[in-house]
Amino acid sequence: MNRAHYQDSIASFLKISPDAVCGILASNSAFSVEHSQLQAWREQVNLLQPVLEPYVGRGHVFFEFVLPRIGRRVDVVLVLEQLIFVLEFKVGESEFQRHALDQVWDYALDLKNFHESSHRELIIPVLIATRAAINELRYVPPAGDEVYTPLRIGALQLGPLLKLHLDCTSGPPIDGAAWGAGRYSPTPTIIEAARALYSGHSVVDISRSDAGASNLTLTSSYVSAVIADAQQHGRKAVCFLTGVPGAGKTLVGLDIATQHMDAASALHSIFLSGNGPLVAILREALARDQVQRERIAGRSLSKTEARRQVEAFIQNVHHFRDDCLVDPGAPPEHVAIFDEAQRAWNREQTVAFMTRKKGRPDFDASEPEFLLSCMDRHTDWAVVLCLVGGGQEINTGEAGISEWIDALRTRFPHWSVHVSPRLSESEFASGAALEALKGHDQVHLDEALHLGVSLRSFRAERVSDWVKLVLDLEVEKAQETLRDLLPRYPIVVTRHLTAAKDWIKVQARGSERFGLVVSSQAQRLKPHAIDVRVPVDPVHWFLGPKDDVRSSYYLEDAATEFHVQGLELDWACVVWDADFRKVDTAWDHWSFVGSRWQRVRKADRQTYLKNAYRVLLTRARQGMALVVPSGSEEDATRDPSFYDETYCYLRSIGVPSLD
Repeated sequence: MNRAHYQDSIASFLKISPDAVCGILASNSAFSVEHSQLQAWREQVNLLQPVLEPYVGRGHVFFEFVLPRIGRRVDVVLVLEQLIFVLEFKVGESEFQRHALDQVWDYALDLKNFHESSHRELIIPVLIATRAAINELRYVPPAGDEVYTPLRIGALQLGPLLKLHLDCTSGPPIDGAAWGAGRYSPTPTIIEAARALYSGHSVVDISRSDAGASNLTLTSSYVSAVIADAQQHGRKAVCFLTGVPGAGKTLVGLDIATQHMDAASALHSIFLSGNGPLVAILREALARDQVQRERIAGRSLSKTEARRQVEAFIQNVHHFRDDCLVDPGAPPEHVAIFDEAQRAWNREQTVAFMTRKKGRPDFDASEPEFLLSCMDRHTDWAVVLCLVGGGQEINTGEAGISEWIDALRTRFPHWSVHVSPRLSESEFASGAALEALKGHDQVHLDEALHLGVSLRSFRAERVSDWVKLVLDLEVEKAQETLRDLLPRYPIVVTRHLTAAKDWIKVQARGSERFGLVVSSQAQRLKPHAIDVRVPVDPVHWFLGPKDDVRSSYYLEDAATEFHVQGLELDWACVVWDADFRKVDTAWDHWSFVGSRWQRVRKADRQTYLKNAYRVLLTRARQGMALVVPSGSEEDATRDPSFYDETYCYLRSIGVPSLD
């Protein structure tokens, strides 16, 4: 498959006319091509051809190189001898905008991280403002991963820039044709994945498929086969897809949902989540992206209409539940995907809510039981896909997987159940209910329904393993795992928030997103200007650009586990308060009430607090800074002893200190 709309050797490129190149580019475009775009392409060709004349037989040219993960195309990738130049043209411009620099940097980093042929090559991002004043060129070595800081040049500097970098570097020449055919194996954020899937890409385009990662395509195919079988034979089935944090469970759910977005289809699906921030962020991101794509295609679409279309695709599970309370008929969808199914409410929490908020004192079911009953209203067939994270229950009444299994065993024995043998692992809180499921007539076990490798951190898949070891106080194993992690996934600890912020800002490149995250119970971080009681708008926090003070980039507003669960950052600054503190050989659990800390004694609340830190510590894709404040001798609520042992514990595991 050609990833570029035009690609050829430099020798062949020099023989073709600019108009012919433009014609090829236009014919390969999925949209109608405006005159301004044709002019931009023509100017790029006119600029490149004379510059590349000295390099006949020494390289390859790619125009409009597609990067599905970020849904963009690189203007030109030039593979020249031992170097890869990523060229972004701003035709007719004389200024270098910050967002344009980030854009070309993002392209270079995407190739380095996810394009197999680029992993070990030198990559030079170049922003060309064709009317910019000429500046003196000088050679600056690349970062440790061999990606250069973006270079800014005018049109006349391209030739000298190529020569300078070829003279200052060495290495075997890159086969351009083989480079272009190299495997592209990205690990997108959930926002990037949703955008790509919603715009028509498949999970194959935007996910890894190497031997070291779980094959999302295999899992998606398994679920699709269950759906097809249920429709063909008039059956009802539930699939439990389990996995470690960041393994791609939500990605599989979105892939299934986007395959069947047509409301008129018999396979019409709906993606449901009780995670309010996730639903709001995905809806806004998809609506914005849809408006932009329609604009590029020369069509007009209002944001209101785009939002309406997206809202029919992604819904809050509580709205779905409320609709089913009002309407006793079967829902229009035959396939329902429940994200974070482990967070569904148990019977006690659901009954209390229905009595207090909905005026239904006669209601007597857990949330899983009621949701299954809604889909069971179909007289022919139905499929429920439950996406289940291990150790992810973070709020009162969240029942884990046991309520789903109990409901299937007692009320829906006619439903077939598809699970992984891994469901017996402790993080999934399946308990005795899983044993009871063994008596169910139709249980199908398959490893395809467990995703055991975290794809969130493409640099180090074992981050979630390390976090589990840290929280379980497995010191020696945590030390061993960390030694493997640190070369590719930096983790540091400090007593000073400012030092952590500065470190994060230095690490992040391009538009890599970073942010400040804390526990929702971290009430004594106010002296550090962190107040968890001040609400954060997750849409602005996750989607806002660098110049938006409400965005995560400002490192001012702290998001909690409720804002970030199911989402990712590239770099995270995790501030550790005294709500979860190391004391001797155990964790102590505390809640700040009024003017003092009170010990948390209930086992379920202790679990929620531990899981909150599990969520916080597994958000970062590329690295994180941990901040354990020093406390204050003058403040009894921030006694240094509340923090010191936690800091010493992290240091004893081997986490490097910035202090």
